[in-house]
Amino acid sequence: MIGHLRIEASLAALLIVAGALLWVRAPAFFSAGNLLDVLLAALPVLIVAIGATLVVLVGEIDISVGSAFAIASVVAGQAAVWDLPMPAVVMVTIMTGAAIGAMNGALVSTLRLPSIVVTLAMMVALRDGLRWITQGAWVQNLPPGFQFLGVSRSSYPIVALGVASIVLAVATWSLRSLPAGRAVYAIGSNADAARLAGLPVAWVRFWVFVIGGACTGLAALLNAVRFNQIPSNAGLGLEMQVIAAVVVGGTAITGGRGTLAGTVLGVALLGGIGPALTFLSASPYWERALQGVIVLVAVGIAARRVPARARSVRHLAKDAGVAA
Repeated sequence: MIGHLRIEASLAALLIVAGALLWVRAPAFFSAGNLLDVLLAALPVLIVAIGATLVVLVGEIDISVGSAFAIASVVAGQAAVWDLPMPAVVMVTIMTGAAIGAMNGALVSTLRLPSIVVTLAMMVALRDGLRWITQGAWVQNLPPGFQFLGVSRSSYPIVALGVASIVLAVATWSLRSLPAGRAVYAIGSNADAARLAGLPVAWVRFWVFVIGGACTGLAALLNAVRFNQIPSNAGLGLEMQVIAAVVVGGTAITGGRGTLAGTVLGVALLGGIGPALTFLSASPYWERALQGVIVLVAVGIAARRVPARARSVRHLAKDAGVAA
């Protein structure tokens, strides 16, 4: 716990220092309009990253989130064009993401295939399948009721922030207070020991993928309603943003350690790089390079923190409410 607090404190300090430098070099970055744009762009990434954090905590990874995001975006737009009521659009979009997550989870938990192989294959298959179905066409003629979830443009940021805050609060509380949340940490720390302790390892792995997919669907909807057209190539590079934010936030890529508070700070740090480069008149191509460097540094620091001895999960299993 102390280690996570140190990581979060370090990220917060880095954000403050970066903000101070931007204030000196490019004060226009802090205009109300730009900060609002940065926030609205970061909220979908944050929601996807919340689900991805759960997946990584159990020692798995999902690199198909960008393709799932694109499919959910197109499904949301097409459902709106077909004049489905907004609650139905919301439900269909979230269920689309959850269904994709369920496919990943079933292949990983039931067939015990490596998650990186499964989600890499899904990433390519989903993206190419969507391109073939849509022929690259964007979803147009969106009804007015779809825009900004049917509320005014000025009210939408409050609604979007509220939705993201609820998702974050529920996920944080679940990880801290529910037996299922404790099981996520236990399985990520040592899956074999968790299995011997009686935890349903395969079932937990399946459901974190489903929840991650549902988060991706919700994020796709919040992003899609901001525009009057929906591109069929939405979500390109999203997997890099999400995984980078999770890892930079202190979640161990091997599972078992991490917090959602760290993920929030990771999203804030990485999400500001692109806009900051624009205001500093630097090439936007540096964004990916900086993200990569930050991830490498974070992984290197995390590797040095891993204790040499194996960690026991019996205490976590006990907290999960399962007798060893």
